[in-house]
Amino acid sequence: MPIREALPEDAAALASVHVLSWRAAYRDLLPGPYLDALDPEERAAVWGTRLVAPDRPTVLLATGAGGRVVGFACFRAWRGEEPDGADSADGADSADGADSADGTEGFDELDPATTAELAALYALPEVWGTGIGRELLTASTEAIAAAGFRTAALWVFAGNARGRRFYEAAGWRPDGRSVRDVTGGRELEELRYRRELFS
Repeated sequence: MPIREALPEDAAALASVHVLSWRAAYRDLLPGPYLDALDPEERAAVWGTRLVAPDRPTVLLATGAGGRVVGFACFRAWRGEEPDGADSADGADSADGADSADGTEGFDELDPATTAELAALYALPEVWGTGIGRELLTASTEAIAAAGFRTAALWVFAGNARGRRFYEAAGWRPDGRSVRDVTGGRELEELRYRRELFS
């Protein structure tokens, strides 16, 4: 499966994966009307802005037949702020991914010079279970290490059993930190997972 870095013109494709992934992965966690109201055009505008920002995150795309975007992952230096919740164009708790937000006040602070946040990992529901998520996670972890980070962290909804199994199978572990965040009018617990990249 080809994996490449995202370009600004990929914003609409990213938004489509993002919205369809949330609708499928979170159907049992978030209210249906909230998920149904997620707007791909609105998400595309957010991604379009992010992909040209001076401090833009690194976004990797997995493409299928005809170059169609079927999944993506996003990482950046750890930001050290509260979870983004509904604004998870950067956050992601998908079946092949993780809802990633940021640390909260009072947490042991992770050093943004040495810690990256895997802020998103989403795949279209039709490709779940095909290995695309694993390929994106591997490529992201390698890119994070190549960028000089020693540790990677992410946030995942506690109720996202599929996402948690996915990360745990790849060596990520909960580090004992959690937050409660409101998304779609529902309060959910998020767990911080961490992986050391160099031992």
